[in-house]
Amino acid sequence: MASRHTVVDSPLGALTLVAEGDALSGVYFEGHRRGPSPDSLGPREEAGFEDARAQLEQYFEGRLRHFDLPLAPRGDSFQQRVWKLLEQIPYAETRSYGDLARELGDPALAQAVGAANGRNPLSIIVPCHRVVAADGSLTGYAGGLERKRHLLDLEESAAGTASRLF
Repeated sequence: MASRHTVVDSPLGALTLVAEGDALSGVYFEGHRRGPSPDSLGPREEAGFEDARAQLEQYFEGRLRHFDLPLAPRGDSFQQRVWKLLEQIPYAETRSYGDLARELGDPALAQAVGAANGRNPLSIIVPCHRVVAADGSLTGYAGGLERKRHLLDLEESAAGTASRLF
């Protein structure tokens, strides 16, 4: 199935959204490390991205904690397993690469988890920004560490505000 894309504004700069059919297959920052080549994005179209655009807007406003979109990330079976685990990390929480490796049943997989995390094609939507080093420090993010810090701060602030309301 042929890809198509659009570009949306965000507090972190322009985001390129890529879809195949009705499913989102990529969300990339400007200057994204390991992002797709521009000629692989397909034609630019505005139609068909309304739900993704609206949910990203709500997320950045602190009103959305879990995305509900059809997804079609491309990756090998190990990457797919890691990306599924990323989707299970709760909003405003973090996990280490070692935590995810242990969930996969082998603590020695921490580096492989890091590599798969770095290849996540659905930034923000599949929350790879919630993965940190074992000591809690920020490491690696295809969109840059400043963006990772911004996303974590956004979630922490929104979660804190919500907890004070109840």
